[in-house]
Amino acid sequence: MATGILYVVATPIGNLEDISTRALRILKEVDLIACEDTRHTQKLLSHYHIHTRLVSYYQYVERVRTHTLLSALKQGKKVALVSDAGTPGISDPGEVLVQAAVENGIPVVPIPGPSAVIAALSTCGLPTSPFIFEGFLPPKSHARQKALQALAQEKRTVVFYEAPHRVVETLRDMANILGNRRAVVVRELTKIHEEWVRGGLEELQVQFAERASLKGEVVLIVEGKLLSIEKPSEEKLRQEILELMQEKGQSLKEAAKFLAHRYHLKARDVYSLKLKK
Repeated sequence: MATGILYVVATPIGNLEDISTRALRILKEVDLIACEDTRHTQKLLSHYHIHTRLVSYYQYVERVRTHTLLSALKQGKKVALVSDAGTPGISDPGEVLVQAAVENGIPVVPIPGPSAVIAALSTCGLPTSPFIFEGFLPPKSHARQKALQALAQEKRTVVFYEAPHRVVETLRDMANILGNRRAVVVRELTKIHEEWVRGGLEELQVQFAERASLKGEVVLIVEGKLLSIEKPSEEKLRQEILELMQEKGQSLKEAAKFLAHRYHLKARDVYSLKLKK
């Protein structure tokens, strides 16, 4: 009996139009689709009039369902693996099944497509080469801070996922440990309420702390540690602030933020210089 094939299929991260014709064909042709949430995937299938059988494959049943799906693959079945959004196995279930298929000599075929990491990174405005992807930071404060401390010397741009209810805490920890680096908060990618907020980690933390609530999946992108930069004297900073205000028409707050990013200083420290007599 011929062995089956496991297809790892990327699906839209929001907008249902962001799916390839190849992905749609595979989803129609396979014997079954393994997905995180059958109700969520059914919306996509219904939109494209696909009637393939669904089987749930989420974190807490991953190992048990891997055994079942592996048996089906060994019997010659074709299986499509999808997540709720984006590419399976990237901070989503799928890694265990892919490893099992590879170990058993079953072909694993990627059907590439949407990825929140790449979509956010490609338009963030920060250096994109090289970069690293860290996925979700630990939810507990102490463990999260420890993970960030391990990244404090990282020179590459770092991409994270984060739950909306932890964004403010994470930004605060990042600002305290990594300093006021440039960063981007991306929310609800490709959806109606897509939002991009750019700035220093300190300003982002304050801005999001002022919001009553936050919804939607979030991608955080933080610039890597810059090479040592010679810190200017207070007098030079005051002069640069005046030039930005007089020649560029910037407000004191805008000038302070600009120079804080340039010299990797805290914006409030730069702001206070102009206030000193």
